[in-house]
Amino acid sequence: MSRGPDRDPRRRAADSSSLTEPSARLKALFVLLVGLSGGTMALGGGASPRIVGLLTVGGVVAGAALLWYLLWILG
Repeated sequence: MSRGPDRDPRRRAADSSSLTEPSARLKALFVLLVGLSGGTMALGGGASPRIVGLLTVGGVVAGAALLWYLLWILG
């Protein structure tokens, strides 16, 4: 029976992938912000709803790629 926070780094690494961590929320917000910026630019240009959706999805993919690259160069 142990008390207090778990000091095993392997267990902490496994737990850090949940969205309850502030850094994970910040990463998700970054990807969402990049994705929504593509959609809002399309709306401002008068695009059809289909194009707005495609650009939003494309922006999310681009945001995920940017996040991966940032984590890669900083890691």
